[in-house]
Amino acid sequence: MPALSYSYRESRSTRPPANPLVLNSMGPMNIGIYIQVPFCQTKCTYCNFHTGVFSSALYGPYVDAVVREITEHDLLYYLAGGASETCRCAAKSLVDTVYIGGGTPSLLDPSALSRMLSAIRASFACTLEEVTLEADPETITQQKAEAWRDAGINRISMGTQSFNDQELAAAGRLHRRADIYAADKALRAAGIRNISCDLIAGLPHQTEESWRHTVNELLELQPEHISIYMLEIDEGSRLGRESLAGGNRYSASAIPADDAIADFYELARERLASAGYDHYEISNWGKPGFRSQHNMKYWQRRPYFGIGAGAHSFDGAMRWANAHDPAAYASSLAAGRLPIEQKVTLSTQQSLDEELFLGLRLLDGIDLNQLELRYNARLRGRVDELVHQGLLLISGNNLRLSPARIAISNEVFVGLLA
Repeated sequence: MPALSYSYRESRSTRPPANPLVLNSMGPMNIGIYIQVPFCQTKCTYCNFHTGVFSSALYGPYVDAVVREITEHDLLYYLAGGASETCRCAAKSLVDTVYIGGGTPSLLDPSALSRMLSAIRASFACTLEEVTLEADPETITQQKAEAWRDAGINRISMGTQSFNDQELAAAGRLHRRADIYAADKALRAAGIRNISCDLIAGLPHQTEESWRHTVNELLELQPEHISIYMLEIDEGSRLGRESLAGGNRYSASAIPADDAIADFYELARERLASAGYDHYEISNWGKPGFRSQHNMKYWQRRPYFGIGAGAHSFDGAMRWANAHDPAAYASSLAAGRLPIEQKVTLSTQQSLDEELFLGLRLLDGIDLNQLELRYNARLRGRVDELVHQGLLLISGNNLRLSPARIAISNEVFVGLLA
């Protein structure tokens, strides 16, 4: 199994103190809003998310439900978290990032996207510094890109995946190499100056030569941000199930070996470093000043609200999730009922484990001393052993993954959290 899981979200979509909404006397920290749009044109073979192919007739009612959840957030989040101080502070926090993901939210009419963003501006105190839209290349036109820009979207996360048409076809993607170039040209012509592109290491039929070519072609486009994920093999996707069963459908028998996938990842790390990209999170690179502000909230355990079917929220002490089925989500809101499907208050141990796991995904690392003080925990014994094994590095109080062991980070996390 590859060491790095493919999570098809920078979000593509987890995060300070155990109660991060109330940091100090300066007031609550800024929050992010994630909007889930679960509609796709086709289901990719590797996808293990709660998305699917639905009739476009559902788009309008779904957007109506999203807007209702946004505009009634005071009541919804109060009921979701009870009378907790964190929820009361959350309603008064400043929203500075929005991430519209899925699914393929670029399938929606631009007017629907504009309507959702207008509802956020009307319902929250906002200073929207980063507004991201996930978009598949074949759905991007200059006209749509201009409409997105006018709606306030200033960052596009493009599901590139590969520059090899055979690999794209095997994965069930609808776009081809030429569509990526056309989409990039349209976005740039519309004035979009912050583009992120995703690649997947380990697609069926991928070779070192094709992977090197894909990375080189992507760097020719010079996107501001790049995400590289290693293919996940699990029963949550058609490709994963077929591979685990030893079958040949979906080109499962053509998936590269684990060692080859790890080599692809290392090759990309070297090329991106030489091209001047900052490797700031295990799967993410950015040009200087172009880290994903929204996704940093997940890794630093900062608060965010999830809107839409299957969207998750976090207020610093509690996590909750909406119903995954779009129809059930929409009908619940239409009937005036909460769409929340699950809710959990984190224990101290769970919060500590999250800070370790998520914080160490960031290559800047974490302040071990502050973490031990905050949770009244002793971590040095476990840490020292992993440092001795060369899996972690410690300098003063700064603890981080060893650069040579990033490709096997899951093993490090298992050892640390055991």
